[in-house]
Amino acid sequence: MILNDKTYHFIKWVVLVVLPALGVLTGVLGKAYGWDGTDLAVITINAIAVFGGSVTGVSSAVYNKQQTMGDK
Repeated sequence: MILNDKTYHFIKWVVLVVLPALGVLTGVLGKAYGWDGTDLAVITINAIAVFGGSVTGVSSAVYNKQQTMGDK
């Protein structure tokens, strides 16, 4: 599946900026307010961010390779 540039950059922004920031915010506020399950929530958010970053990185590499091969 090939995404348009705007969609790709939005997903990349969410994975590289929003999810890590959300993980930190959840961890800090959870500890400050004594919320139960904070550690599990942070681990889950970070796991989603890492998975999304990996998929985005692989997709980018494959796309760039296809573009390079198409130039030949």
